[in-house]
Amino acid sequence: MQGFIIKLTRVKEEDLIVTIISENNLTTLYRFYGARHSPINLGFKIDYEMEGSLKSTIPRMRDVLHLGFPWIVEYDRIRIWQQFIALFYPHLQHAEAIGSFYYDLLESTAQKWGGQNPKRLAIEAYVQLLEHEGRLHREMNCFFCDLPIENNIALIRSFLPAHQACSHTLAINQKGLRWLYDHTSTLFLDDNEIQRLWYVLSEGL
Repeated sequence: MQGFIIKLTRVKEEDLIVTIISENNLTTLYRFYGARHSPINLGFKIDYEMEGSLKSTIPRMRDVLHLGFPWIVEYDRIRIWQQFIALFYPHLQHAEAIGSFYYDLLESTAQKWGGQNPKRLAIEAYVQLLEHEGRLHREMNCFFCDLPIENNIALIRSFLPAHQACSHTLAINQKGLRWLYDHTSTLFLDDNEIQRLWYVLSEGL
């Protein structure tokens, strides 16, 4: 099986509880520490086997192979990737079945991560996630006062739209935001707007 590690929890000594988004499931496994084990970390894509155990309700992870991307050695890119992928665990931890969307989204984003601005890619991926979950607010009515937003838009958590005066946050130009929603592209958003959207995204999916 293959999947992306979205959470690591250390238990006794150096053992780990590992949560993985696989091709169709969210899987939690127990990994025993051992000198011959290949190192794993948050955000890694791995190939692995699951082994049941009568002594534990959590299957064991074995035969782990790291399926690395070239950008994995670039500190800034891997740091942003880990911040982004860690958001998936609290968002999905109670889901029983997640289908293939989340794995496919991470896979397609990871393939582009080395050649483009990672924060822009994360924002574009998040818009796809909101669309998939039916949470993308295309109607520009303020979350606080429910009145239409005519000019620039402020976004709060989950990219909910708001008037800048109501939210007291930085605004995003409406043309750039609509292009993002319609084309999954941050082309018409400047770096300050990207930084603002990244901050909102970092609050949680």
